[in-house]
Amino acid sequence: MTRALTRGRRAFTAAALTAVTAVLLGAAGLTAVAGGGSARAAGAVVLDGGELDLVPRLVDGKPELQIDDRGAGDPVVREPGEVVLHADATTLQHTSSPLAEAFGLVSQDMWQLGGQRAAEIFAPEPGWKDSLAGGGEVALSDFTGPGVFGMAAFTRDMEMADEPPAVYLGSGEGAPRAFTLDGGGQRHTPTWLFSAEGVYRLTFTVTAGARTDTEVLAVVVGDDVDPATVLPGDGSTPPAEPTATDTPTSPPAPTPTPAPTATAPAAHVIGEGHLDLAPRPVDGRWQFQVKEGSLLDHRWYEPDEVVLQVRPGAKRRITQPYDFLGAVGEPVWWLPVQQTAGLVWPGFSTEQYGKAQIDGDVAYRLDEVRGPGTVAVFSTDGLGGVDAWFNSGDGLPDTYDHNSGAHSHADWAFTKEGVYRLTFTVSATLTDGTKVSDTETLAWAVGDVDPATVRPGAGGEPTATPSAGTSSPATSPTASSPTPPPSAPAAPTPPDPTATDEGPAPRAATPSGALASTGAQLAAVAGIALAAVLAGGAAVLLVRHRRTPR
Repeated sequence: MTRALTRGRRAFTAAALTAVTAVLLGAAGLTAVAGGGSARAAGAVVLDGGELDLVPRLVDGKPELQIDDRGAGDPVVREPGEVVLHADATTLQHTSSPLAEAFGLVSQDMWQLGGQRAAEIFAPEPGWKDSLAGGGEVALSDFTGPGVFGMAAFTRDMEMADEPPAVYLGSGEGAPRAFTLDGGGQRHTPTWLFSAEGVYRLTFTVTAGARTDTEVLAVVVGDDVDPATVLPGDGSTPPAEPTATDTPTSPPAPTPTPAPTATAPAAHVIGEGHLDLAPRPVDGRWQFQVKEGSLLDHRWYEPDEVVLQVRPGAKRRITQPYDFLGAVGEPVWWLPVQQTAGLVWPGFSTEQYGKAQIDGDVAYRLDEVRGPGTVAVFSTDGLGGVDAWFNSGDGLPDTYDHNSGAHSHADWAFTKEGVYRLTFTVSATLTDGTKVSDTETLAWAVGDVDPATVRPGAGGEPTATPSAGTSSPATSPTASSPTPPPSAPAAPTPPDPTATDEGPAPRAATPSGALASTGAQLAAVAGIALAAVLAGGAAVLLVRHRRTPR
């Protein structure tokens, strides 16, 4: 009986410990839901992708403006005052003159949600769902923000037919401030347009009959402001904490991958603006180098001195006819042939040698790719046909013959985030018959990778992985060719005309790579508390074991 009682007490102690542990872990889990992923530290749910509708509906006989969020699959009904809409850097795109002029602006790059590139990017896709029987009116009753806001329908077909945009409402002078829902149950998908980065607060008033509802929607445009730090609604009151069953629109951010030790040599990071991959004469030799800057203001770098950064804003969806990169709809990090604000713009230049010095073309050969995915460089003709210059996805080496004394750009695509190392051999035959070549390796930091952690050139050690929790980059090359021949000395060449015009190198801002708070600190506290409870429980069991008669 004594032994049975002792066992029962031990069981009771274990049960008590289990209950306490469950309470602690449950509390930590609830806190993580409230503080991580889409439910940020400010208490708001950040909507940064997928379809959503602003829906005026009758609740207890009164109109209420709500949001049907389908970003995570099953619809979740949210209040506008509890969310922050995020139009990140990928939404920045060219805005044609008719659409810009409808809001008193000139044609320029602006941030668009639901624009003509909506199918290509990962961003919120807002619409208006007409659910009120008998219709109703939606008015922009107040507005604050760093630029102009507007909503208008303007499709490619409308543009081709020279039709004017169908303007819904806008904040600019002369723009309408309201539009009407006719009660037909349709989904309206006008383009949301923002002319500047920053925090906007859009006050919408819905009127049905004699009753109204007014809600404020917070929108963060661009990446200058972290949406995790922005209060929703009018910014005056934090929202109620989400419940444990409130499904966030994206999974909680994982713990960051530890960065490599700070033993790598300092590299010059190029994350924005123009650069050329170019052969040039250096001390009488043919050398493959990187030119950063413009024709009149540039600086030359050895490939093992730089890290080329493809920022997260380059992320977009694969569309036809680019399915050779992967399945349609899958992500890819894309540097377009046209210069895009906030992104690096790599080109190819053979202008440092005149046509009279080169016999034929200059050959760019991609020998090897090391990285987590594949890399392609290609151009698209006016009919949509794709000409692949290089594509590691179907084997290497690939060679592109470039005209001498010329300059060109193409589209670049990387299929996964991570660190890549691309080995190029650039070669030609001089007019005196001398064959020249140089082989160099360029390091690229693609996506959510801190370029400061990446060794330039060929590397030689495990490099940084995306901090968003993607798998580690592969260390084996996609393909390789036999070792290229060593560089041959070039015939005497004229002095380098750019040797004395090197202005200060334009420097791109390097992101810190830090992640938003995800509740990890709270989880650590819960872990410490759990360890303390287990340790205490172990002591109780040990004391009871020692006091139990044998």
